[in-house]
Amino acid sequence: MAEKHDLKSLASAIQSFASSSPFLSYLTELYEKYESVNEGTVANYIPELGKALPEWFGICVATVNGQVFEVGNCNQLFTMESISKPFVYGLALEDYGREYINSKVSVKPIEETLNSIALDEKSKRPYNPIVNAGAIATTDLIKGNGVGARLKRILDMFERYTGRKHDIYMPAFVSDKAYGNRHRAIAYLMLNFGIISEKIDETLDLYFHQSAIQVNAHDLGVMAATLANGGVNPITGERAIDERYVQDVVSVMQTCGMYDSAVEWAYRVGMPAVSGISGGISAVVPGKLGLGVFSPPVDEGGNSIRGMKVCEDISKDFGLHIFNVAQPKHNLKDLIESGESVDDW
Repeated sequence: MAEKHDLKSLASAIQSFASSSPFLSYLTELYEKYESVNEGTVANYIPELGKALPEWFGICVATVNGQVFEVGNCNQLFTMESISKPFVYGLALEDYGREYINSKVSVKPIEETLNSIALDEKSKRPYNPIVNAGAIATTDLIKGNGVGARLKRILDMFERYTGRKHDIYMPAFVSDKAYGNRHRAIAYLMLNFGIISEKIDETLDLYFHQSAIQVNAHDLGVMAATLANGGVNPITGERAIDERYVQDVVSVMQTCGMYDSAVEWAYRVGMPAVSGISGGISAVVPGKLGLGVFSPPVDEGGNSIRGMKVCEDISKDFGLHIFNVAQPKHNLKDLIESGESVDDW
């Protein structure tokens, strides 16, 4: 009990420091820079998604030492949608190991749309765990006796990543399921090639549930920071994923997480990331931090417009591109840990 109390005290002290850090001023300026952007549209092909307000906008940065910096609507809940996919992929890896999972789902980036009804022509496997086919195949592999038990394992996993319990937004689940005929077509195609089990209705039910898990920008930042910290939640100290599989999850995010924009994202931003059609982006800077951004207006590829701009600015300003070797414009460590003012840059 004393250990938990000490951990809470430490987290409180760290957060108190974070709230007065000049890095928060930087994020506030970034928020104000893009707050008025009116590009993109709120996704409405699933009716429940269309109810989101376009002005919602939140930015959260969580570091591997437990500091959290956030501005805007970071507590606004939204459904996880595709952001759930790499994390569930990690759970499947823990269940079966890398070799078996790779025999069911490949890790190839493709330029096909997210919901393409297509498999690799040679192997007949889904191209990667992020496209809908690969995500359905991954969800099919989650162990448990029935939807309830399997869903509990997924919810428990996300609780380890974020440090809090999560709910299913049932209207979104119902909406996803009602408009899920394309998912059913994909599932039956994979059944034909022996990729998934015959429990198609159960697997799709679980898949629609995982997509409807509610999170916020704060959660996305902490989830990414957990991966950046080798699979250990930097705030609670709890391990969320076996460290052996962190590289698998982050690698898939780097190559496939931004869908048909993944190549351009890798070139311009260079952060492993995954986005959801509801407007969230969760990005990882290994060994340093996690970034969560939420803004519902998305581009044609389903990626948050404001979210992409924020990630690109942070990457450039602090030299966080995975292949960057040049001196960054600003030193992230100094800005977070010192009393330097943004006005002094």
